[in-house]
Amino acid sequence: MIRIDSVTKRYPDGTVAVDRLSLEIPDRSITVFVGPSGCGKTTTLRMINRMVEPSAGTILLDGVDIQKQPVNTLRRSMGYVIQNAGLFQHRTIVDNIATVPRLLGWSKQRARTRAVELMERMGLDASLAKRYPYQLSGGQQQRVGVARALAADPPVLLMDEPFSAVDPVVRKGLQDELLRIQAELGKTIVFVTHDIDEAIKLGTMVAVMRTGGRLAQYAPPAELLTEPADSFVEDFLGTDRGIRRLSFFPSADLELLTSPIVAVDADAGKIAARSADVPHLLVTDLEGKPLGWGEPKDLTAGEIVPERLLSHGRPFVHGKDSLRAALDCAVLSPTGWAVGVDGTGRVVGVVSQQAIGEAIRLAHAHGRAEDDARAAG
Repeated sequence: MIRIDSVTKRYPDGTVAVDRLSLEIPDRSITVFVGPSGCGKTTTLRMINRMVEPSAGTILLDGVDIQKQPVNTLRRSMGYVIQNAGLFQHRTIVDNIATVPRLLGWSKQRARTRAVELMERMGLDASLAKRYPYQLSGGQQQRVGVARALAADPPVLLMDEPFSAVDPVVRKGLQDELLRIQAELGKTIVFVTHDIDEAIKLGTMVAVMRTGGRLAQYAPPAELLTEPADSFVEDFLGTDRGIRRLSFFPSADLELLTSPIVAVDADAGKIAARSADVPHLLVTDLEGKPLGWGEPKDLTAGEIVPERLLSHGRPFVHGKDSLRAALDCAVLSPTGWAVGVDGTGRVVGVVSQQAIGEAIRLAHAHGRAEDDARAAG
């Protein structure tokens, strides 16, 4: 556990970057610092590995004051990932990843073997090992940066806005990859971001900082969204925090309908199964993959005209994705219905906005009942 106890950072000109910050960072968790520019997020992160020295207060790592440890030893015990990866441009990818193990005295062969293992874990093709950073995409470079931070198997991983310089699609992939790796490795991760959605998605605990380096609220994401501490936190979370909270409600309990689904032989254009009397029909191929929405009158002849189908939109993975994802799919659908698929992309059913709304109401009621039970106990 990392314990930050009444830590202040004051610069010689009188500027206070962090003001009497106290909190505990749990082991094997992702703790995210989020807040506006100049609120002390990065300064706090850098004080943990003594890249910045506090002016007052103490930081304890597993009960030991970090000031009592040699700074180089401390830093080598922590992985560090920054924006734009910060790779050594004159070293190959495999040697970039092997940097810290080599500094710790590992043999070149052992360090490179470890680097190749981490490339595989991070989804990097082995053929990239002998390339240089400039030959990789931004997303690949960030994966290398994370692999390098993990190379010596440190218990603590510090990440300073590591995904902010890549496009949204790559960023989502990197976030998912981090969550997957964390589930496998169970590191103590301290993550800095300015993006509240990223904080909510990744954080086990989220620390919202005010300008001036003061802690506004420290809580799990669901509690943060449900009970913001004050108007500053509420404003920072935004007017759609209720929608964000839906990310914590699973879609597994949604009752999907299969009656509005028809399958067609795409080559012959013939309907293989008919459906109940509903406003729209979801047309799939014979493997169950969605093709689009059609109106029953267009299918009465037993044939399908692909050009007349409406887009089926982006489906959600039933049981894996949240109610927020299901609602988003329904809102964006031209029919107001969301398409649920399994992990292979095969349609398992469809659900209306109204049904999703009822599921949201029940989820809220269940959450309130659990809160009342905890308060009573």
